[in-house]
Amino acid sequence: MKKILVSACLALLGSVTLLAQIGAAPQVVHTTEKSAIHVPPQEVAVALRKIYSNLGTKTDLYNDMNGWAILGPTSSLPGAGLPEFVAMPFTPKVDAQVSQVGVAVQYMSGDDQVNLSIYADSGSGYPGTLLAGPVTVTNLPPYRTCCTLTVANFPPVAVSAGSQYWVVADTPATGTGSDFEGAWDWVVKDMGEWAEGTPTYGWDRLPVDGLPAGEVLGTVD
Repeated sequence: MKKILVSACLALLGSVTLLAQIGAAPQVVHTTEKSAIHVPPQEVAVALRKIYSNLGTKTDLYNDMNGWAILGPTSSLPGAGLPEFVAMPFTPKVDAQVSQVGVAVQYMSGDDQVNLSIYADSGSGYPGTLLAGPVTVTNLPPYRTCCTLTVANFPPVAVSAGSQYWVVADTPATGTGSDFEGAWDWVVKDMGEWAEGTPTYGWDRLPVDGLPAGEVLGTVD
């Protein structure tokens, strides 16, 4: 069983990361790397351009030892009880048509699938209107590995320069996929560390910058 740390991190992140409220602090997944061998990510179609990306280099795309827990409503992990979903914000610099997202969402247990969607901003710093999806992605990369992405393709979605949008990772409310347990790994960039601990496990040092890692691709108008 992966170690789950319950941490009061949301205040550190402000509006840059959104987690579905479950009446408790968001859960951080923190562990050791499964393999020191980093596999390059999938090739991107030549016709697609980066609309947004916070990923690192091809062999170090994201922090595969730290991430936000994604838990379906029937997850069996301790403290789950209710779903916990994660959203990554992005703001295009130019008008564009989004047709693909690639995110550092990884599989731990339960059904090996997750839903990805694109939302407009609510105007208050969280997802508002659903623009595309959900797209169900299966056969996710296993947790604690790098650097394969979970990729979803969409019919072209128009986005405007300077406006904020969201990529949301969640699960169905019931049925297949509702017991998904996984993590959205953080960006590589290290903005410092903070400490979190429990009487059982002792102290752990975690990066301050817990932004979910990913990229948004498409064509430029």
